[in-house]
Amino acid sequence: MSRPQVVLSKARKKRIERSHPWVYKTEIDHVIGEPVPGDLVDVYTEKGKYAATGYYNPASQITVRVIAYEPNVTMDKDYFVRHFEDCLNHRERFLGEVTAYRLVYGEADFLPGLIVDRFDQCLVVQILTLGMDARRDAIVEALVEVLKPEGIYERSDVPIREREGLEQRTGVLYGSCPRHVQVQENGLTIEVDIVEGQKTGYFFDQRENRASIAPLMTGWGKRSGIRLQDVETEAGISRLPVNANGKVVTFTWWDGATVLECFAHTGSFTLHACKYGAKKVTCLDISDHAIQSAKRNVELNGFTDRVEFVVADAFAYLRAQVRGHQERTERSHVKEGKKLDTSKPLTAGGGRTWDVVILDPPAFAKTRGAVAGATRGYKDINLQGMKLVNEGGYLVTASCSYHMRPELFMNAILDAAHDAGKVLRLIEWRTAGYDHPQIAGVDEGHYLKFAVFEVRSKGNS
Repeated sequence: MSRPQVVLSKARKKRIERSHPWVYKTEIDHVIGEPVPGDLVDVYTEKGKYAATGYYNPASQITVRVIAYEPNVTMDKDYFVRHFEDCLNHRERFLGEVTAYRLVYGEADFLPGLIVDRFDQCLVVQILTLGMDARRDAIVEALVEVLKPEGIYERSDVPIREREGLEQRTGVLYGSCPRHVQVQENGLTIEVDIVEGQKTGYFFDQRENRASIAPLMTGWGKRSGIRLQDVETEAGISRLPVNANGKVVTFTWWDGATVLECFAHTGSFTLHACKYGAKKVTCLDISDHAIQSAKRNVELNGFTDRVEFVVADAFAYLRAQVRGHQERTERSHVKEGKKLDTSKPLTAGGGRTWDVVILDPPAFAKTRGAVAGATRGYKDINLQGMKLVNEGGYLVTASCSYHMRPELFMNAILDAAHDAGKVLRLIEWRTAGYDHPQIAGVDEGHYLKFAVFEVRSKGNS
């Protein structure tokens, strides 16, 4: 007996023919048969041509999610074993012997509605849709066969499940998983809270981007008047850092940057900044839980003496530093003959600046209707951030909002630069890492934007 069929309407964009994996309710002309929610259906064009096979949920606006382009596929354990092996092969090819990464990335791995993150011997699974939820047992059995983990933990505590008619749920699916797991990333040890951490506990998509900040972390000693010179020592002539007074500098990180990381979460950018030679890092997040996680990671890697932690709202903190900086600048540029009462304290407080400011906020635009507000948010956070970058320093900024398209994100940054009187030089533009592949033509997969800008004042450019 043939499967139920979903027949597409004539008045639609030809997205499925271009490998887009979603069929919206508004694109369906009629359904042949009586498919059970979660079951597989074959998708046909209005001309009667087979297009794809996917699982069906009439309660969702995305009524069919494509899993294959052949009509005889079944979603049993063997199906998941084959796909998980493909996922593993891809990660091993591009990431080498790394054992912490996103193993399954939904539609991009031809497994829509399923996320699997690997933390060495522990897997964290996120099941987002009815079609995948109905095959929970097969998914777990296949993961055990392919990865042989010590445990599998579920973090399906996301609102999107409710749109699929599902309850949110968490808990152990197989074996045993400790709440805190330690993994290696770019030579750093990172402890992840898989139970209470955001989403699945860690954001692997920025792995390569975190490594890309290495060139920004050194080369700052000259600004302090420090130069490498040949110095006569008891052991002979050595090339050592010497300050403007001719004294040898003994501080190890004399050439390092001062860095501010906002929205730190587990402190991953802070860790990389220290690894690559930063002199001092300010690690900020509004969540005390996040800061405690970041502190633990800093301790694990031996960077405690170079990191200060701040629990605060990033927007408020940046604005306070900008106000303080402006007040200090005004005091230092008092015109000749004008009296200044320096006995009065600065009213704004703060006033710090950094060589590198890193902004990696959560998604500001989770729906299309939130784009206008998100644009204002991205402009504001980047405006304040670039004002606090020392002349010729760097702004590292990211957006993980799909609805904030690259051109909108760039325009928000350019508007901020105009208001701040800054000239930005784009050094690097990046997206997500190797374990977050993208299906060509599927814009929804192009969510992460990551940019590095050199910041100059217009009078100094």
